[in-house]
Amino acid sequence: MNNSRFPVVVIVGLIVVTFGLSAFTVNERELAIKLQVGEVVQSKLEPGLHFKIPILQTVRKFPSRILKIDDAPQRVFTLERTAMTVDYFVKWQIVDEVPFYTSTGGVQEVAMNRLREIIKNSIVTEFGKRTIVEAISVERVELMRDMLANATETAQGLGVELVDFRVKQVEFVAEVRNSVYNQMREERARVAAETRAEGREASELIRSTADKDRTILLANAYRDGQIIRGEGDARAAEIYANAYTKDAEFYAFYRSIDAYKKSMGQPGDLLVLDPNNEFFRYLNQSSGKQ
Repeated sequence: MNNSRFPVVVIVGLIVVTFGLSAFTVNERELAIKLQVGEVVQSKLEPGLHFKIPILQTVRKFPSRILKIDDAPQRVFTLERTAMTVDYFVKWQIVDEVPFYTSTGGVQEVAMNRLREIIKNSIVTEFGKRTIVEAISVERVELMRDMLANATETAQGLGVELVDFRVKQVEFVAEVRNSVYNQMREERARVAAETRAEGREASELIRSTADKDRTILLANAYRDGQIIRGEGDARAAEIYANAYTKDAEFYAFYRSIDAYKKSMGQPGDLLVLDPNNEFFRYLNQSSGKQ
């Protein structure tokens, strides 16, 4: 090699090495910070090519994707001090690289361990505020929302965000499962008995109301019938009175004929009377002549 070219080659080599040591890239799935003697000197690095001072400065990168914690079921106690096991998972994400680095040293496992403690404390706290029924059915959505809110507030100092908090399964521990199921069965039976009693009470009320309305309707109908019958009798009496005043003999004859018809109008009727009785007055006067 020509001696005149050797310094050029050395210089070019040093430039290439220096560029290689100082240049670094950040992709869109990463968060990065630049450190100088252990102190953060730059953060929020955009995706692309960046440079640092070789040897003096270093770069730490962290994943920006959503991560997941899916641990073994956690044992908790409800408001009635009943033991249960809660199977859950949590999705989390690094959102601020500086506090994440300063609080955990940038070690993902350290962050996950601290989040596990925060999440377990949140589960224990929220389940301890609720009864068995509220914990396993009635307030499941509200329960998960409260646990997420509680854990998120505690985890803010870690530079992470809890994206989702889901309870996969809640079970009673073996020693209390049967007793709890019996208590729930008795509670459901009590509610059913109360519902049936309320139904019977409503049925009796409807029946008594209907009977009262029926009695009122019949009484009103009987009253109206008696009024109409009385009015008819009064009208009939008035007609009879008018007829009597106009021709008393004809009125007496008509009444007698009406009496004959009512007393002897059916086959087999038999009357035992004196032939000279006043009842046969008009029959005795009849000569059969037209």
